Amino acid sequence: MHDLPLPRLPPCLWPGWSLTGPRPSSRAPSAAGRAPRARRVLPACRRRGVALPAPRALRSALWPAAAASSSSSPRARAALAGLSPAEPRPARGSAPGNAMAASVFCCLRWCGDGGAGHIPLKEMPAVQLDTQHMGTDVVIVKNGRRICGTGGCLANAPLHQNKSYFEFKIQSTGVWGIGVATQKANLNQIPFGRDVHSLVMRNDGALYHNNEEKNRLPANSLPQEGDIVGITYDHVELNVYLNGKNMHCPASGIRGTVYPVVYVDDSAILDCQFSEFYHTPPTGFEKILFEQQIF
Repeated sequence: MHDLPLPRLPPCLWPGWSLTGPRPSSRAPSAAGRAPRARRVLPACRRRGVALPAPRALRSALWPAAAASSSSSPRARAALAGLSPAEPRPARGSAPGNAMAASVFCCLRWCGDGGAGHIPLKEMPAVQLDTQHMGTDVVIVKNGRRICGTGGCLANAPLHQNKSYFEFKIQSTGVWGIGVATQKANLNQIPFGRDVHSLVMRNDGALYHNNEEKNRLPANSLPQEGDIVGITYDHVELNVYLNGKNMHCPASGIRGTVYPVVYVDDSAILDCQFSEFYHTPPTGFEKILFEQQIF
């Protein structure tokens, strides 16, 4: 029997073959003159909806000469090629051969490269405001980047990494606050900072946690419409940056797994920026990463 070279095809295109197992079966044809039935195509191709030719015909298309010459019986050679003894072999380039080749390349396209059959990793979702965790009167628009209405909203990614940075742009002034909070925070009760579940800077420049003022921005440095407010958090302190400048007013005290949080009222409109920042993050701080990206 011929020692056939292995073509560079994904495993799902190996009817009757395996990467480490034997070559196609060399058993004699059955009493009906048919070759042993080849193993079915792996379920991966079926799940993708790829229509492949029968394994016997596919093997004939891939190794026509060797498959037919590997058996001494004319009926067996014809059976291996998927033909009856009386049927002539389709000419190279004929319609059945072209259809078979199209199916092969369709599967190759789905299975990745022709050698390893790798499946590409899922792309991580974008960090944005989470419509599953927002107040009942909150409106989220611009693909999860703008908040208006009344109430608060968490981002869809917790702050797992050591040092995180994110920004908010004040599009319209009013009552608002930004900072971090746990999922236990009441997103309908504003302003935030009244309990242990949130730590925020309010629109008047005061930083609140557990109904206690932790720090305050200078009176001449209150954020105005069009300003960019940056927030850093390192699991100990929260710091505020105004238009890229450190305000040197740290606040701390919150515990547990926290998320970026924002609330609005009285016609305030804020845009969140979790990547492609307006200002360069402070040294050591970076955009929020999902847990899978950290490890």
